[in-house]
Amino acid sequence: MAIETPEYKIISKCEGFEVRRYSDMVIATTKVQADYKASTSSGFRRIASYIFGGNDKEMKIAMTAPVIADCPSEGLKSYNISFIMPKEHSMSDLPKANISEVSIQKESLGKVAVLSFGGWATESRSINYQKKLSELLLKNKIEIKGGFMVAQFNSPWTLPMFRKNELMVRISS
Repeated sequence: MAIETPEYKIISKCEGFEVRRYSDMVIATTKVQADYKASTSSGFRRIASYIFGGNDKEMKIAMTAPVIADCPSEGLKSYNISFIMPKEHSMSDLPKANISEVSIQKESLGKVAVLSFGGWATESRSINYQKKLSELLLKNKIEIKGGFMVAQFNSPWTLPMFRKNELMVRISS
């Protein structure tokens, strides 16, 4: 059974990256005050607890991919970690989390530049791919609108050579 991923349309394929337009989505999100590694781990556990029934309806919600986190950058001391909710759910039918640190929100990514990479999405690798995507966007005269995000598609036990990650950033229309 395939894991659900968000809907998007490829607008263009450039040298080294894609430009996509994402449909609106509903996310479960949390902000964690810690370094990148601790934030992604703690944030994942918080939201996993929510989808595994840690909510006011004790409802189990299917896991989707990717898990999205703010991309690490120098001086960043807190990170937003988000799970995309299955398309079958809306803001109105999703339960309230049992912990106040998890909230349900509508997300409109809109037009996004995406650079795919394999292996582990460690802090140093994510920063390197952020620099690479920044350089590609500058070269193509594409304006960045907001912070970079790291999207991880695989379970923690997936071997590095089979992992799929994406570095994403909103861009001007």
